[in-house]
Order: sequence, then C-alpha cells, then structure tokens
Amino acid sequence: MSSSVQEIKQEFLKSKIGIAGIAILLALIIVSIITVVVIPVEIFKGWNNPDSWISYPRVAQPSWINLFSSEKIPEHQILNAPHVNYDTSGNITLVSHQFGVNFEYDDFPSDFIYGFSAKYSGAPLLQISVIRPDGIELKLMSNSLPYSSSNSIHSEKIFSTEESIKKNLLLQSSNFLFSLNKISPEEIIFSKTTTHQPLKGNNVFLVKLYGVQPEIPDNQILKNQITDSKLIIGGKIFGIMGTDELRRDLAVGLLWGTPLALFIGLVVAIASVVIGLFYGAYAGYRGKKTDETMMRFNDVIYALPALPFLIILSVTLSNSIFVMVGFLTIFGWVGVAKVARSMALQIKTRRYVEAATMMGQKDSKIVLRHILPQLLPYAFASIAISVPAAITTEAGLSFLGLGDPSFPTWGQILHDANIYGAAARGLWWWIIPPGVMIAITGLAFVFIGNALDAIVNPRLKR
Repeated sequence: MSSSVQEIKQEFLKSKIGIAGIAILLALIIVSIITVVVIPVEIFKGWNNPDSWISYPRVAQPSWINLFSSEKIPEHQILNAPHVNYDTSGNITLVSHQFGVNFEYDDFPSDFIYGFSAKYSGAPLLQISVIRPDGIELKLMSNSLPYSSSNSIHSEKIFSTEESIKKNLLLQSSNFLFSLNKISPEEIIFSKTTTHQPLKGNNVFLVKLYGVQPEIPDNQILKNQITDSKLIIGGKIFGIMGTDELRRDLAVGLLWGTPLALFIGLVVAIASVVIGLFYGAYAGYRGKKTDETMMRFNDVIYALPALPFLIILSVTLSNSIFVMVGFLTIFGWVGVAKVARSMALQIKTRRYVEAATMMGQKDSKIVLRHILPQLLPYAFASIAISVPAAITTEAGLSFLGLGDPSFPTWGQILHDANIYGAAARGLWWWIIPPGVMIAITGLAFVFIGNALDAIVNPRLKR
C-alpha cells in the first residue's frame, strides 16, 4: 500500500495541472486561516445584523477604483475624534464638538450620518451646522432632546435623509444661485453657490448641546455631555471589494466564504466517498442476494432528482448549512458506490482474497484489509472531483434563497445581489468576485482530480 501511494505521489508531481491545482488549494487554505485569525467572529456572526454595518456606505465601489478613474470619487470617512469645547454663561451650559472634513473630490458624498450618546438632565437643545470652505454657515437641525428629570443617557443617529434637514437647507436657499428642490442635502452642503458642482476645501461640522444647570461647582465636570460622538461622511468607494445594499463589507463575505466553501466541499466529498466505498465494496464482495438488495436500494437513491429533492427538504425541514451538508452527502455517495462495487467484484477474485476467505476471516475484515486499500487511489480522485459539485450545489441553493442566510457564503452573496438588482444597476463588484471565487475553488479541485484520475485510470494513463 505504501509503495502504491509513493508511486501515485511521484506520478502526481510530474503533472503540471496537478501542481497548479495544489498551488491554488494551498492559497485558498492560507486565505481561510488568515480569515479565521484576523477577522473577528463577531463580524461573521453579525453578517445579517444591520446595526453592525451602519457605519459603512451603501453600494460603494472598491477603493482601488480611484487609481484608474479620471475623476476622484469620494472616499468614505468615519470621524470619531472631534475637538471638544465646554463653556458656561450663568446657568447656561454649552458642549460643542467640531469635526473637520477635508473634501477634495470631483463628486458629492452619498449621505452623512451623525451618531451620539448624550448624558443630560432636563431637555437640552441640540444644534448641528456646517461651516463651508467659502465661509457660509448652514444650519442643519435644531431639536430638543427628550425631557428627563434626572441624569439619563440618550443615544440617537441623525441621517441626512431626514426631512427636517432638507427643509432647513431650503430655508437658506438665498445663499445659492440655483434651485435646491431636486438635490439631496449632502449635495447642497458640498456644492458651490453658483453651480451644482462640488466645492473643495475644509468643512467644519459643529454639534452644540445647550443645557440649563443651576450651579456648576469648580473642578466639576458639566452634567450635560456628549459621548460616543461620530460623524460619517458617506463616500462612494470603500474597502478592498466595496459594499452591498445593506452596507456590508463584501471583502468580509468573500474572505469568510472561502473557509465555508472548503468546509462544505470537503465534508460532503469525504463523507460521500467514504460511505460509497464501504457500501459498494461490501456489496460487491458479498454478492448474490446481498449485492442485489443493496444495489437496488442504490438505484432508487440514484434515480431520485437531487436538486428538486434538496429544494423540497430545504423548504420543509431546515435551511441550516449543516442540514444542507447532510442532504448533499445523502445524494452524493451513490455514484461512488457503483464504481466501488464493480472494482470489488474484480478484486475479490484475486488469490490473497480467496486465501483470506478460506482461512475464515470475517467479511468486514476482508473488505477493510484487502479490498478497500486497493480502492484508495480511486477514493482520492473521487474526493477531489466531488468537491466542486458540492460547492456549486450549495451556491445554487443559496442563490435560489434556500441557503442559510446567517452564513456569508458566496452563493448567499449572489442571492442578495440578485434580490437588489445588482446586475441591472451595474454593481459589478457585488457579482463578479463571488462568481470568480467559486470558479477558482472548483478549478483547483478539478485540476487535482484530473491529475489523479489520469494516474489511477490505466486507460487514461496510456
């Protein structure tokens, strides 16, 4: 057995296709290890939690697009270190946060979000304004926070899409020489006064919290405070692979999809081949009625249409990724069993198998010690060839909406892209990368499987 494995290894190393497949597989394994180590599991678990991605832009292109673009596309900016000032005038307290935004782009931002937590008592007044590079100050909003008789903490996110911000900006339309009715608040803020074109330069966003406090002893921090203050200027490019409609970083989904794809493909392939080898080898060795009964059951499973049954089982029972792996294994072993049976029929006629039978060895022991070792080369080739089928089947089910939505598999990413019309909207970074990753992973195992098949199949070898 060891000599045959060595021969297969030597023959495999002579195959350029096989070496290329191993190289691609090693690269995928390295990516999987780096992903598991570097990207926190919390991000993986929060794939379908909108709060986990609220700080990221919607449908942003990859950041390297600016390297090839003639116009500089706005980058996404997350500012969480404002300049803080405290002031008092009698019993009036003022807490102000200033965010400096350097805008040097040829297009407008997609939106902006201000998120904060305020510790206060009473009903303080929150004001937000922006001082543009041309010196014009635009008031964005002025609202009172919910009343509280004692010190409490209030958290809120303010979006540029709010109607109150647009109305406040329209009231200041005298600063502009063109109509503001059909443009968004972020376009008004970052636009020139004469034409609807981006105004480049340094902008200052001011957040002020006015409160009333009877007395403020010396060396005591003001009771009214703003904490966790963060301003997000929504850009149109972000990250290595961009984002989707739900603001999720597609690089995270693509990277986590690699270990998930390898897990699904290898588990299904190995389980299917092991079950098929044992089943087929035992049926072929026993022969007669045992062989007939076992192979008729095999034919029944083989005749079932796998994809429709997988769809029905996913809908009726569960769409868990682990249940899907079990279903794929159930429908994946029958073909291997047929080949293993035909090979076992030939092997059992050899003298060492007949000698073991005459010595009274148990059937299971003969199958394990004398037949299955001869099938190992075929098993390795079958595992390699079965992996792409498992990966593409999972991707197909996920694309149809029958996959596990809590796992960022490549098929699930393509499903979301289809739901939100990514192809019609030209969001290529949402479609092409997961498709390419599926193709590359499948290609690696096809290369390995073809190289092994050429070695273990005498006709192909000749």
